[in-house]
Amino acid sequence: MATRTAGKGKFKPMSMSSKEYKTFAKQREPSRSVLQNCVRAFVSGGLICVLGQAIQNGYMSWMKLSSMQASNPTVATLIFISVLLTCFGVYDKIAQWAGAGSAVPVTGFANSMCSAALEHRAEGLVLGVGGNMFKLAGSVIVYGTVAAFVIGLIHVIFGLRGH
Repeated sequence: MATRTAGKGKFKPMSMSSKEYKTFAKQREPSRSVLQNCVRAFVSGGLICVLGQAIQNGYMSWMKLSSMQASNPTVATLIFISVLLTCFGVYDKIAQWAGAGSAVPVTGFANSMCSAALEHRAEGLVLGVGGNMFKLAGSVIVYGTVAAFVIGLIHVIFGLRGH
């Protein structure tokens, strides 16, 4: 095989088939414990929910709000904390350890939106930040709207009327 110089060292061009490459990559992939990943996701998702409940209880206690009235500021506070931690690079480290436990709650969606905005801010506010943020949000909004419509339709058809 021919060798080429790249920087200081030499390397040989590899000619592998797709199947050989998959086998090669699989051998070098670190093993993951499914049980450990599940426990981490459960614990981290649970801790986020406990934090949310503590914040809601705080709003109910300090501002004398009902549970329903305190829910919106609680979600806003969790989103703010998630965005703040994303800006400081902390949320990504939490997400690496926690896996899906940090991605599922509203904090995970806020992290995704903020990450997209930070990553593309050099491209400008409209085409960079706005355009790339809403690539992610668009699908969530569309599926959420369609799901709400279908559920509303089911309620109307079966006469549930919010019960």
